[in-house]
Amino acid sequence: MARDFIHIDPIDLNKNAAVGVVFPFDASGVFNNSYTTKEQIKSNLINVLLTVQGERINEPLFGVGLKKLLFESDIDTQNLESLINEQINLYIPEIELISAEANLDPDKHILLIKISYKFIFNNESDTIQLNFN
Repeated sequence: MARDFIHIDPIDLNKNAAVGVVFPFDASGVFNNSYTTKEQIKSNLINVLLTVQGERINEPLFGVGLKKLLFESDIDTQNLESLINEQINLYIPEIELISAEANLDPDKHILLIKISYKFIFNNESDTIQLNFN
């Protein structure tokens, strides 16, 4: 008889210890802490997606730079998904990309990016949406 085991990161067991810093930072400049590995992984993903390659010191290949897509006339979603997948495999190996969708309204200068992914340690799925205008 096979049993399914739930993976709990030992860091998540101590509710008083912060795992990392939530991204993006709030407007007041105060760092908010994350208290679970899932919350920190999500913040790490947002950080990778918003950082432009060459922006991070000593990591010139870090980042996707989604904001620069706002002024593109057409977005190659296959290429975008490939770039996001490369960045996730390199910098956030705890997750696996399911899909990346981009919807652009060039007349209104609005870009909606939807990223679906799953956590490798428990196969739980999550989605984030980033809106740029």
